[in-house]
Amino acid sequence: MKLEEGKRLFLDDPLNQGGSSPDSAADSAFAPEPELCPPIDIIAPPPEGRFTPLVFSSPHSGRIYPERFLKTSRLDAQTLRRSEDAFVDDLFGPAALSAGAPLLRALFPRAFLDVNREPFELDPRMFEGKLPTFANTRSARVAGGLGTIARVVGENQEIYGHRLPLLEADHRLQTLYLPYHRALRQLLDQTLRAFGTVVLLDCHSMPSAPFGGVRNVNGTKADVILGDRFGTSCSSLITDVLEDEFSRMGYLVGRNKPYAGGFITEHYGNPTGHRHAIQIEINRAIYMDEKTMSPLAGFADVAKNIKMACASLAYVISDWENQQAAAE
Repeated sequence: MKLEEGKRLFLDDPLNQGGSSPDSAADSAFAPEPELCPPIDIIAPPPEGRFTPLVFSSPHSGRIYPERFLKTSRLDAQTLRRSEDAFVDDLFGPAALSAGAPLLRALFPRAFLDVNREPFELDPRMFEGKLPTFANTRSARVAGGLGTIARVVGENQEIYGHRLPLLEADHRLQTLYLPYHRALRQLLDQTLRAFGTVVLLDCHSMPSAPFGGVRNVNGTKADVILGDRFGTSCSSLITDVLEDEFSRMGYLVGRNKPYAGGFITEHYGNPTGHRHAIQIEINRAIYMDEKTMSPLAGFADVAKNIKMACASLAYVISDWENQQAAAE
């Protein structure tokens, strides 16, 4: 379900009994959070500096917590940050610029709105009134409290002490979700037109001590997990190059378990259409203190290694493109 199809939750809200039309209600309700103007940022080289078909996405590194959100949450800001892919934009930003590629990042936190979900992947237990029939209320992510609007953070800690109005969901979708995906699609389409192919690197981090599930490779916790939807979201060449590069640097690398790639990887990866997408998960313990939420002394080394791995991928992809062009 695409948000652009015009679906708005409150249009099907049986509690919309205030007498105003849905459209007028929307116009007054969809003013963006003052702290999130704009809600996204694009770090990019100048047009003449674009020399690779890579695009980087950092959907979970946002760390601007709106005051209104903090007041409605039963948790403090430090606890809310436990769901944040802290500093991932800083880890991958140098890699993107060095490779002549843009990096799109969300400035809003994942706990407030998760763009790596379907637009209407919502938990009916969280909202006043009845969700419309097109909402996906039965996914495993919703069941775990981690839908488009999260119910929990950390070890199943409830964010809210009350139900949210449906209009609140619409507000976040219209002012945060839609701008992020519009910008991402624009970057992907521009890159595809310029290079004939596009490779999306969706950048994430994972807690070193998982709240359930196993994050092991041969009995040892992985440093990096590459998710390509079990080979369906990108060419195997892309996954192979990244695995080889990170392994050569001494990192323990896993594929697809337990992270095969979320909505972004699945939705935008279409290898037959020359659109490739891969998710990269970095173990937080190798670059940050997870208790204090601060970078470790080795942060710069991890960022440097990521830059080298992405540079190798950019080189291989460029050579691959040249071979394909010659074959045609």
